[in-house]
Amino acid sequence: MKQHKRLFLFAGYDKDGIIDESLLMYVSAVSKFGDVVLCMDSDCPDSELNKLQDITLHAMATRHREYDFGSYKRAYNWALENLDLSKYDFVYMLNDSMYGPLFDLSPYFEKMEASNWDAFGMVKNPHATSPHIQSWFIGMRPAVFTSDWFCELLQSVRHHDDKGSVTILYEHGFTKHLIGRNMKWGALYSAPGRSVYNRIKHFYKRKMPFIKKLSVSRHYGALGRQLLYILNRCPHDMRHAIMQNANRIYGAEYMSRTLTRNPFKIMHRNIKYTIHKLRTEGI
Repeated sequence: MKQHKRLFLFAGYDKDGIIDESLLMYVSAVSKFGDVVLCMDSDCPDSELNKLQDITLHAMATRHREYDFGSYKRAYNWALENLDLSKYDFVYMLNDSMYGPLFDLSPYFEKMEASNWDAFGMVKNPHATSPHIQSWFIGMRPAVFTSDWFCELLQSVRHHDDKGSVTILYEHGFTKHLIGRNMKWGALYSAPGRSVYNRIKHFYKRKMPFIKKLSVSRHYGALGRQLLYILNRCPHDMRHAIMQNANRIYGAEYMSRTLTRNPFKIMHRNIKYTIHKLRTEGI
């Protein structure tokens, strides 16, 4: 694999201010491919941030409530002040809304960087009116990350009470800037709607190296069978890290119910979810 110089702007969040094994494994994996500047949107004590000192150039934590782009902004501003961005071939924006990587990342970087895309991602949403690269894994060439418009986009990031506004302004907005400037963009996978959350087994079988953390809690745990399929096939240390995080975030009892093989319990949660859909959406 060709040696490119990469910078990763990494956005993290943990409700308890903990840097756990799942985050350490992700950051450690990407640190093998370049420099990492990480910003947590959490109140993490120094004792937690110190866990990252050997695998990041810099790690910071502040509860800014601006979601992933707020952390990208802060990591980018630190890089502007302390690094020479012109020396990098690629800059990536990554966040920890995923579990992984489930596979070696080398072929994914190689394929993305061998493309003629100015910006690219792991997954795109081919929305009819607002197609976009999903913001949890975005890569950029210098034409993008050294541009005035990219800098201005990040500096414009503010807190919004409505997370939908964040998605439209910044995640969709990033790709709209690319389209408006006739820049080339793409992604390795296409996931319409919420399929990246709901079809995790499908994407795993297609070798997508991540699964969305929120898939654990979607549909009242109705995706448990898909999740169990992946857990039974991923490396032991990754399975342990995923379960450690999920048990802490969602509760061990919830995870035990979610990953059950009992067909009656599976039927019950599917019925529960169907009733919820009928009540809220009428379909």
